Amino acid sequence: MKKLIIVLILFVVLKSYGQTIPKLDQNTVVKDSTGMIYPYVIWKKMTEKGEYSLKGLKNKESDQFEFFIYKTTDEEKLARKKRSDERAATLPKPRTAEIFKEGSKFSTEKFRDLNGTRFDMKKETGKVYVLNFWFINCPPCKAEIPDLNELVDKYKENKDVVFLAIALDDATSLKSFLKQNPFKYNIIDDGRYYSEKYGVRSYPTHVIIGKDGLIKFSTYGLASNTIYWVDKTIKEQIETEAK
Repeated sequence: MKKLIIVLILFVVLKSYGQTIPKLDQNTVVKDSTGMIYPYVIWKKMTEKGEYSLKGLKNKESDQFEFFIYKTTDEEKLARKKRSDERAATLPKPRTAEIFKEGSKFSTEKFRDLNGTRFDMKKETGKVYVLNFWFINCPPCKAEIPDLNELVDKYKENKDVVFLAIALDDATSLKSFLKQNPFKYNIIDDGRYYSEKYGVRSYPTHVIIGKDGLIKFSTYGLASNTIYWVDKTIKEQIETEAK
């Protein structure tokens, strides 16, 4: 989603000059304000998470476009998020995971995360549980982690929203992975038991359980508007309770 937004912004900038959009690849020269040139692997990684953006400017002498990398402003982030949500809202709802039918009762579970924190859904009622079934070597699972982290930050002040990431991997592998790839959900290791219990076969799989214990949303795979619907459902559950 964020990559698409970056490309669209570049399209608007370049179209205003009436020129064809140069292909952004390993041969694209990207500089910062000091003139320092960034290798492809560096600027690509910097822009993927939306913290940095590219701006195309026409060099009057060469009549070619030059690309500059800069820190994305808070205003730009908000504007991008708004455009992203507006687009996501127009798309079809992500496919439902049939093993987690919306409106059905979710069987209560007990979990313990990597830090030893225990979660008892039977005792800790009246909470919104946001579950994510995943594993380390799952490309779409890893791709969505930055966006899922933003969700955790968004609802961190609400103690009634509990994020649980049920991983197939063991604790040692997860701790090594998390050093380089922070994941702010409460990580449940060795979660294959739960995956097999519910019949999870596709990853990632998201499930949101409302305060009444009923499944409010579920999906598998990673659609362009998956995160939007996870966020939308959490918000709806909070607002419903407030009313």
